[in-house]
Amino acid sequence: MRKNILNKIAVVFCLVALVACKSKKLVVVNRPTTTVDYAALSKENSIKARLAAIRSKQVSFNTFSGKAKTKLDINGNSNDVTLNIRIARDQKIWISVTAIIGIEVARAHITPDSIIVVNRLQSVYLKKPFSYVYTYASRQINFKTIQSLLVGNAMPELLNTTADFQTEGSNTILSGTLEDLLYKLLLGPDMKVTQTNLNNNKFGGPSLQVANKVFIQADNRVIPSQIDISSTAGDKKIQVNLRYTQAEFDKALEYPFSIPKSYEPAN
Repeated sequence: MRKNILNKIAVVFCLVALVACKSKKLVVVNRPTTTVDYAALSKENSIKARLAAIRSKQVSFNTFSGKAKTKLDINGNSNDVTLNIRIARDQKIWISVTAIIGIEVARAHITPDSIIVVNRLQSVYLKKPFSYVYTYASRQINFKTIQSLLVGNAMPELLNTTADFQTEGSNTILSGTLEDLLYKLLLGPDMKVTQTNLNNNKFGGPSLQVANKVFIQADNRVIPSQIDISSTAGDKKIQVNLRYTQAEFDKALEYPFSIPKSYEPAN
């Protein structure tokens, strides 16, 4: 009975949203098909020149806000939600999770040092050091990694002078070893990241796969509108399929976050 009532409420919310709200349309970008001429960049130090070319195509920003229809699967428990994401570069990531009926069910506040999540459905909260991420991902993942993946940038740690470059058609492959991880970065002709793969040297170790698709224009930046993230660590697995419907850069943002006094720590 409760489910039927919620379904009816959901229909009402959707109808109101369709009538009252018209979001700015995101424009799909036609990406170039010719690759970068690395030889022309620098004859003396091609590795540094190649890395500089890639870095020049990374999205630079002070703040980012995005809204994404998302399929979130944690250890086989799948839910369709909407994520409202706000980033203050190198400082914090704020995420509000809403259900299909538009009701906020969770809110997260991530900094380079900590992770705090409020679960409004169960009236509990989780407060952990950033290292809690390693329950679901490799220890090479840090705050800047998450920040980069949310806007389609390359992990900064992968753009180093020990990388090996290869070409595959008009694409560039950047590969190498990052501590105990094997990494592979696939970039299109425009040096935008298409795929990121991290795999532990040991069988069954942590892994991370990211696929970026359908690039769009947002405030003079080009970012992927579809980001599929899969992270595995032991028996823990997270699958996140983001589909941005709104994206803006360098706007004044607020990051409201508090833990209600009645909430208890999560087990």
